[in-house]
Amino acid sequence: MTETKNTSKKEEMLVVALAPHISSGESIPRVMWQVVAALVPAAAFSAWLFGPRVLLVMGVAVVSAVLAEACIQLLLKKRVTALDGSAAITGLLLAMNLPATAPLWMTTIGSFFAIIIAKQLFGGLGFNIFNPALAARAFLMASWPIEMTARWPRFSETNALSPVVKNIAGFPPAVYDALTQATPLGIIKEGPKILADNNIGLSGLWDMIFSRDMLGALFTGNVGGCLGETSVLLLLAGGVFLLARKIITWHVPLFFIGTFTAAVAAYYYFSGFPAPHLMVAYNLLSGGLFLGAFFMATDMVTSPVSAKGMMLFGAGCGLITFVIRIWGGYPEGVSYSILIMNAFVPLIDRYIKPKVFGTTKKIKGGAV
Repeated sequence: MTETKNTSKKEEMLVVALAPHISSGESIPRVMWQVVAALVPAAAFSAWLFGPRVLLVMGVAVVSAVLAEACIQLLLKKRVTALDGSAAITGLLLAMNLPATAPLWMTTIGSFFAIIIAKQLFGGLGFNIFNPALAARAFLMASWPIEMTARWPRFSETNALSPVVKNIAGFPPAVYDALTQATPLGIIKEGPKILADNNIGLSGLWDMIFSRDMLGALFTGNVGGCLGETSVLLLLAGGVFLLARKIITWHVPLFFIGTFTAAVAAYYYFSGFPAPHLMVAYNLLSGGLFLGAFFMATDMVTSPVSAKGMMLFGAGCGLITFVIRIWGGYPEGVSYSILIMNAFVPLIDRYIKPKVFGTTKKIKGGAV
């Protein structure tokens, strides 16, 4: 009888289960809230730069995303996981892609679109094809372009683009205001035309945007734009935190930023631009490149699973961003490049597969 009991106990310990067989101890909530924590410094800086209304925009975006997730899961009779952090990070990333003056009703609609249309109707977390926050940004851009691109907060006297601080070229006030009314990237796209219309040469423009103070302000974040287009320093710090915590890997950010840098450098060098290295620096520090490379292109669901696939994905994002910025009608291309490459992820995963352990390789005369 004792022997039977011992046999039963041994049999009960033999459990057959699917991989993975070794757990890292991480969980969805733990991963998601660490991403939120990595974004907090840059988000807090945006609130300091643009004013307390930014906190309202972020709060509305996050709460709307969480409510949308809970409502749609109840409606579809799914287990409610609205508090696992995935909806919160979607809302926060959407807010970081909005201007400080974004209407709250538009922010709410964007969060509902991100969660219900771009995420849950595809099957929920793990099944969505496109990054939900970027899909919502594209939807808002197409639906309300004026609110997304034309209504920017005025610069204070301490801002790098304030006439009191940095109109070193001596542009007429109306011309300087036209140059600096949007984002730093808009200066490159619209600046030459604005100056040509006012019969002003381009040398003053390059002196202004390539000055040490301007490039320093772009790095620290004392410039205009969307909430996530400000402090490269704090976004980079958040990205390093995610790398250190092994929430993301280096493959996508490095190849995204590296490919973009190489493409911009080659274009301006071979086009005969007098200071290609300064144009590279200005493009790197402007716009949402670091937000996209570290926080959105690295999304586990919508990026490839293999290291080589991630490299190809990151390189594609960098190249498309370059093409849109140089030849597109819109000064920024990060969000659209990631969405376009999201569509290629199934194809990348199909043809670039990670190494499979525990299998044999057939060769002539047998297997090893």
